[in-house]
Amino acid sequence: MAEKVPMTALSPTMEEGTIISWNKKEGDTVAAGDVLCEVETDKTSVEYESSQEGTLLRIIVGVDGSASVGQTIAIIGEKDEDLSGILSEVEAEGSASAGPVKEEPAPSAPEAPASPAPRESSESGETKNEETKAAPLPPKEDSPGGSRIKASPLAVKLAAERNINLSLVKGTGTGGRIIQRDIEEFRGVPGGAGAVGGTVTGGAGGSAVPADQEIPVTGKRAVIAKRLSESMYTAPHYYLTTSVVMEKVVEARKLLNESASGKVSLNAFFIRFVAEAIKRHPGINATWRGETILQHGSIDIGLAVDAGNGLITPVVRNCGNRGVRDIETDLVDLIEKARTGKLKPEEYSDATFTISNLGSFGVEEFTAIINPPGSAILALGAGKPTPVVRGDGSIGAATVMKMTLSCDHRVIDGAAGGRFLRELQLLMEEPARLLF
Repeated sequence: MAEKVPMTALSPTMEEGTIISWNKKEGDTVAAGDVLCEVETDKTSVEYESSQEGTLLRIIVGVDGSASVGQTIAIIGEKDEDLSGILSEVEAEGSASAGPVKEEPAPSAPEAPASPAPRESSESGETKNEETKAAPLPPKEDSPGGSRIKASPLAVKLAAERNINLSLVKGTGTGGRIIQRDIEEFRGVPGGAGAVGGTVTGGAGGSAVPADQEIPVTGKRAVIAKRLSESMYTAPHYYLTTSVVMEKVVEARKLLNESASGKVSLNAFFIRFVAEAIKRHPGINATWRGETILQHGSIDIGLAVDAGNGLITPVVRNCGNRGVRDIETDLVDLIEKARTGKLKPEEYSDATFTISNLGSFGVEEFTAIINPPGSAILALGAGKPTPVVRGDGSIGAATVMKMTLSCDHRVIDGAAGGRFLRELQLLMEEPARLLF
């Protein structure tokens, strides 16, 4: 008997998923545990494993199509089974963004089997064959003449990065859809009628003015906006800033990197120092539960990472009982997965504390929004040569870094946050304090 295959929640915060590729095509045999398709969630890309077995009779949501959790994306059953009844049920669910459900073909005109080529994940690009069994995607933006433009999410993202007006690009995908290759090969309109920046309008001295573009807020960006807005306007934030002299941290890292193969990043040191400070001030490692405050036993520290299309926070677990080399091993693996969209939900969920480091961009000081379920986040700036007064009263130069702790006042009082930040400063200025 034919069964609907629903979009399932593949991450804790997922409300909608986008199909990146189908590993099976209509007519293929499916066994329980087979990977049906790859789905982009609000955080990463996840393989969707079938819990059913039979024949893949119909793909409802094609490549680049989206479906809400619980919405049907495919139908599995016995070969040549009548689907008219179950298709009516799927239509009643409401159309997915990939378009309406296709009509069941008449027996006298059977549909030719599709052979879509495999497609790489969303971070690595689209393959040349982007044929899909679903109806065309919804329009992404208007062209100057008022017609609608079809473009894949990757093409929209890349066009925005390169400031390309999609109305100037000729699509080579299914039904004239603009795909990644079209953007990469776009060289503007000959004769000056258009430019890589978009439609040209008149300006002073005849200079080209790029056209405005509207970028859809979907996927990670939509979830980031929702969750951080909730955090900012639900948790009463306050901020504590201090400066730390980095000389001994830098020296310790240099000695460690000289004594063994493989380099250890400063972020691994920061995570280790934060974990030690939390062990001494465990009230920082807590979550607001409304009627209760949950103080966590394990110190699970997230590091905010730019994944290219939004922030994600891979989490290093149980940091209180680990050394910097052990932490670094996890960090390297997690950051690589974050940048290629391969993090699993358990690798980016439920950080009890978060670090955001913008020092590599030259940012000297900033405040960060708390990342739930944690109640605090540490913002780290760039180390700068700065005049300092030493213990003996002399003045010298040292590398000084500013760090700002954002706290949820429902969980962490100002004095508690101040004690934690002071402890962290002392540990970083005298790493030997880790021994006692």
